[in-house]
Amino acid sequence: MEFAPDIPRWRQVAEVIRRRIEDGTYAPRTRIPSVVEITAEFGIAAVTAQKVHKGLRQEGLIYTEPGLGSFVAERPETPPAEG
Repeated sequence: MEFAPDIPRWRQVAEVIRRRIEDGTYAPRTRIPSVVEITAEFGIAAVTAQKVHKGLRQEGLIYTEPGLGSFVAERPETPPAEG
């Protein structure tokens, strides 16, 4: 992945993971890549990969089960727009 110089790398990687969650690549209740796996896939430092997980947790997109990994959170269904 080529990184934009003006955006923190963790944000750019988090966006990739977010898109994978939104498009169903990572379905609800399935494990997302670990810090080690993100480090290897994107060529970033472990501390940067930890920020990716932290940011996605803060957004409510993932949750972490100690000793098991991080998983995609259930998302409430959005009701269809009326109109």
